[in-house]
Amino acid sequence: MFDEGLKTSLWVAAEIRRCDGLFLPMTVEQRGDGDRGLVLIKQYVAGQGCILYGQRRNPEGKLGWHKPLGEDFVPEFEATDYMMRQRKYDEDLWLLEVDDPKGLYQPLS
Repeated sequence: MFDEGLKTSLWVAAEIRRCDGLFLPMTVEQRGDGDRGLVLIKQYVAGQGCILYGQRRNPEGKLGWHKPLGEDFVPEFEATDYMMRQRKYDEDLWLLEVDDPKGLYQPLS
């Protein structure tokens, strides 16, 4: 994913810049811990719904992405509800949204 020594706030800023270069608006819906917070990203694809990307550690302790609501698109309200529930469990969590009409976005791995 990214250098685990990199602060989350810097990674988020870089990801927003990357999306700007792809002409995909990304917004920070909730700021988490700037140094070590995990990230949850909602990708909205017009006419199809949303895909969520969340960070988690593998058995070796490395960060990676997974899709907590599965591979298929879900309605936006379902994705938003999941994000809000996760935020209650983890106050350090960052919540990002990307408006992606053509389904181009993939988080850096």
